Amino acid sequence: MEDDILTIEEVAKYLRVSERTVYDWAQKGEIPSGKIGTVWRFKKGDIERWVNERLSASKTAPADISVLVKNILSPERIVFMNHQTRHDALVQLANTLATAPQVKDATELENEILKREELMSTAIGRGIAIPHVRLSSITDLVMAVGISKVDIIDFQPIDDEPVRILFMIAAAHNQHSYYLQTLSFFSSKLKNQDLRDALLNSTDAMEAYNHLVQ
Repeated sequence: MEDDILTIEEVAKYLRVSERTVYDWAQKGEIPSGKIGTVWRFKKGDIERWVNERLSASKTAPADISVLVKNILSPERIVFMNHQTRHDALVQLANTLATAPQVKDATELENEILKREELMSTAIGRGIAIPHVRLSSITDLVMAVGISKVDIIDFQPIDDEPVRILFMIAAAHNQHSYYLQTLSFFSSKLKNQDLRDALLNSTDAMEAYNHLVQ
């Protein structure tokens, strides 16, 4: 049945990958998933659609992934924050993202970002969180970046390192493959310690933007 609920072990067997890989994908938001208490669960129908979209992703991928940042981010949507709670940080960043012309309903964006975060933390470790949603009121994939001057203490990161850098991504409902590619791209890009340090040490939005587009 499409609505069958699967465990991490069952998804790993279905995809022929390790359980750790499935866990990492779920934690980063790269695979459709949700938490019941502290346990990850997956809908079989969602996983099957995700696999099909991944297999056909090469047909819809951007022609040049290197221009991805310039396509979806502008310096005006990079903000420096001073919040210690994820709620306040997410609200400020959602309000910043809502200034993009691709966002047609600022209230829906803020509400869905907060609901998504309550479902499961979007902190991926190394002081990074990537809150993300797909909405019918978004016309095209777009992003905002928040750089916090203080530790955000309640993101529940997998490595216990407080979040300081947030990448908020919003996409249209029909952009699932592009959305997953974008999440994967930034998750990988931000593994670079030098880049993370450069962002944290940036003194203005243009400086941070230049680090990201290099």
